[in-house]
Amino acid sequence: FKNGTDGNIRIATDAIQAAARGHHFLSVHKNGQVAIVQTNGNPDCHVILRGGKAPNYDAAHVAAAVKDLEAAKLPARLMVDCSHANSSKQHQKQLDVARDIASQISGGSRSVFGVMIESHIEAGAQKFTPGKDRVEALAYGQSITDACLGWDDSVQALEVLSGAVLAARQAGR
Repeated sequence: FKNGTDGNIRIATDAIQAAARGHHFLSVHKNGQVAIVQTNGNPDCHVILRGGKAPNYDAAHVAAAVKDLEAAKLPARLMVDCSHANSSKQHQKQLDVARDIASQISGGSRSVFGVMIESHIEAGAQKFTPGKDRVEALAYGQSITDACLGWDDSVQALEVLSGAVLAARQAGR
């Protein structure tokens, strides 16, 4: 679950705690009968730092989020969204975010277990409105939603992160 748009992770920790528990709800079976359905809950949820009013991927924000997770009695590991508010919605800045996370990992932090990167074959994004724009006019391999890193920059980000994990493993962290 992502932090709130104000940067607060409380909404995410509350959602994780709720999702981890089983629930009962009224539903309709395939045969059309109304039934009370029971779920088991999902114990495998996590917080995603997506930024808020400001980016929240740096070591200080990660440490604060870990403290909040521990206070909520949740696993102290999280994911970082390199895009959205963490990149100030500038797709190229995702590389800077990835480098910062890599530095945290190679420096011994075990708090970040994954990242999200907006990636496509071609960098940027293009406008497309179904029913208005022609599909044939679209550039192949470029996003029609969020602006993305292109292939080469995506590879660079993944190599930096992979190198950080390797360095941490070799250092016994």
